[in-house]
Amino acid sequence: MTPTNSIPATTSAPADWRDLIALTKPRVMSLVIFTGLCGLLAAPESIHPVLGFTAILCIAMGAGGAAALNQWWEADIDAGMKRTAKRPLPQGRLDRTTARDFAGILCAASVFLMGFAISWLAAAILAISIVYYAVIYTIWLKPRTPQNIVIGGGAGAFPPLIGWIAATGHISTMPVVLFAIIFFWTPPHFWALALFVKTEYAKVGIPMMPVVAGERSTRRQILAYAVLLLPLSALPWWLPGKEHAGAIYGISALALSTVFLALSIRVGLRTRSGDDDAMKPEKQLFAYSVLYLFALFAALVVDRYIPL
Repeated sequence: MTPTNSIPATTSAPADWRDLIALTKPRVMSLVIFTGLCGLLAAPESIHPVLGFTAILCIAMGAGGAAALNQWWEADIDAGMKRTAKRPLPQGRLDRTTARDFAGILCAASVFLMGFAISWLAAAILAISIVYYAVIYTIWLKPRTPQNIVIGGGAGAFPPLIGWIAATGHISTMPVVLFAIIFFWTPPHFWALALFVKTEYAKVGIPMMPVVAGERSTRRQILAYAVLLLPLSALPWWLPGKEHAGAIYGISALALSTVFLALSIRVGLRTRSGDDDAMKPEKQLFAYSVLYLFALFAALVVDRYIPL
């Protein structure tokens, strides 16, 4: 299977290390690394700092490699969208072969290092997450169905699960709940973005929900996911035994999710969009959704070390 795009296979400009870093989507990867670290730190069993650092490094390498594969495959799509047109491949600052090889090395190294240094269960889940994002989401779902981000949301939900497994050596209820929180967070987060860049997705033929189902349906679905997210985010507060999260997390989750729901209601009740002012609720929700996930997982770690 090969990508079908018009981006040239080679370029006369030498590859710059900053372009290789850009392939890993550092801003997106920062959230991946953070949630993976929180999963590791919130686990009831401790891990040696060197091994903990190695586990997080592997998560970062795997996420960066998957992101690079995504950009390698979607170079033509990125070239047609304003917000991605300045990436290294559309700009011709990096040749496609280098991008593909760099991505493959990162992915393979992350899985094998995780397996040999930490555990093969953690390595297997990391490998699944890479395939999920680079193949299932990027190649299969994204160009074919408006449910792409719903099903594909699992790709970004793996890091806390992997971090937890790295610390404990097994899968249990808490990391599955953390996976579910990110899974249900992803559609409203991404659809808020899609609402104010829907014309770009339409131009390159990507069937994002606002393009295919329309704004009204997308807004209703954003609100529906926000309603489901509120009780789900508080679920760790009610887990029994060692996996129980205390009041710091529980109160934080309810407060953060209530604000998330309030912003989603503003988006959900709107019936039209227009200029930048009209799109302000969507931009506010998108910006807050990133802060929300950082704050929610930070509260989980704080609660682990300062229980009430």
